[in-house]
Amino acid sequence: MTSHPADGAAIPKAQFDARPLWLLAAVMAIGWPLVGSGSTWLTLTVAGLAMGLIVFIIASGLTLVFGLMDVLNFGHGVFIAVGAFVATSVMGGMADWTGSASLGANLVAVGAAMVVAMAVAGAIGLAFERVIVRPVYGQHLKQILITMGGMIIGEELIKVIWGPAQIPLPLPEALRGALLLGDAAVERYRLLAVVIGLAVFVLLAWVLGRTKLGLLIRAGVQDREMVEALGYRVRHLFLGVFVAGSALAGLGGVLWGLYQQSVVPQIGAQVNTLIFIVIIIGGLGSTLGSFVGALLVGLVANYLGFVAPKAALFSNIALMMAVLLWRPQGLYPVGGR
Repeated sequence: MTSHPADGAAIPKAQFDARPLWLLAAVMAIGWPLVGSGSTWLTLTVAGLAMGLIVFIIASGLTLVFGLMDVLNFGHGVFIAVGAFVATSVMGGMADWTGSASLGANLVAVGAAMVVAMAVAGAIGLAFERVIVRPVYGQHLKQILITMGGMIIGEELIKVIWGPAQIPLPLPEALRGALLLGDAAVERYRLLAVVIGLAVFVLLAWVLGRTKLGLLIRAGVQDREMVEALGYRVRHLFLGVFVAGSALAGLGGVLWGLYQQSVVPQIGAQVNTLIFIVIIIGGLGSTLGSFVGALLVGLVANYLGFVAPKAALFSNIALMMAVLLWRPQGLYPVGGR
């Protein structure tokens, strides 16, 4: 005899695990006495959040690709580099806008660079998926080797187009300098990076968790045959995910290039290690995990960079080891990983 739940009985929901968020708050709280000054702590905290959110934007693309497609794309760095170099061309062609003292004109120039960078990186991601990734679906070792080869080829093509030398990417006039919040100096560009990073996180969380598209993508991961039986082409959905991930990497490349104020063809490879550390800390394939992991990386790097500069050189690795000793699968592991 089958028992049925009583009418109106509440369906139990999985409890949200807030401990990683408490860890984030604890790092910020510990940073205050270590730094020793409230104004300096605020400056470092905003800088750490800005760095973390830029890294999150870059890592979110790779998180989508692995979490939803089970693809280890070690060529992700080429999309970062393309985005950064496209920004040098777009903003270089809008010198009157970037050199203006008007914040609105500066934001138009930066916005144009971001849109073009995302479009170009997304288009290259489309070709990358069809030519390089598609033949090795489900074969992780081959994915690693062939995507790394794709990144090397991409770097050489960037050198052909933009040259091998470092290219400056200065901040627009109105985004330079800092705002004074009491005794604390907070850089204008880092505030912009925080706003953009939070917007990307909210948008991703909404699309994946609240829309039909997100439902179809997640259902396609769990039961591809069922989704295709309903008339949806899972391959097209996954292709869209890869293009979106590449476009996010292009956006992150623009922000990282402006953060560094210069770009080199190897910029993607340089950031790749940091991205994988963030993804491992967060839990492979978890968007929320990558978000929290990136913020932890940014805050720890900035606090230690002020308190103990030499220790900051290996702070990311030390943080990853500490998190994995606590949670071997990362902060928010995806089921089945």
